[in-house]
Amino acid sequence: MAEPETARASRRTVVAGTALACVGVACSGLVAGCATYNANNGGVGGAPAAGGATSAGADSTGSAGAGPAALATTSEVPVGGGKILSGQKIVITQPTAGSFKAFTAVCTHQGCIVDAVANGTIDCPCHGSKFSIKDGSVVHGPAPSPLASVGITVKGTSIVKA
Repeated sequence: MAEPETARASRRTVVAGTALACVGVACSGLVAGCATYNANNGGVGGAPAAGGATSAGADSTGSAGAGPAALATTSEVPVGGGKILSGQKIVITQPTAGSFKAFTAVCTHQGCIVDAVANGTIDCPCHGSKFSIKDGSVVHGPAPSPLASVGITVKGTSIVKA
């Protein structure tokens, strides 16, 4: 038996209104996040801007001062391993003691976020791509290109964006 026309119209209105409200909130947050992300690092299209490697002990005070907030502390990034910052789409590695590197956490194959750093590689869960913790180069495909470098600086025990 068919429902009365008023019930369907009302249901559609509620569903459509809810969907638009959700999209509006999500889009405004997404746009704001992208604008902030791009403004802070000069990246285009949400990808981190290419940057250089880091130098340990850049500031012996251990204070980041009035600069950017710390991404991590040096003790959070194991030697020969790394730490994935999913929210910032960054992976920080420490290939050798005191040498810190950072790369985009977005796999160059199909845009998945990497999920592990083990045995000298940054690993993507989607199709098995592996990247070097030393330079982000492809160790095992199908990824076609290396992870982009992200500029970081070590200030005391804090790792911050350059």
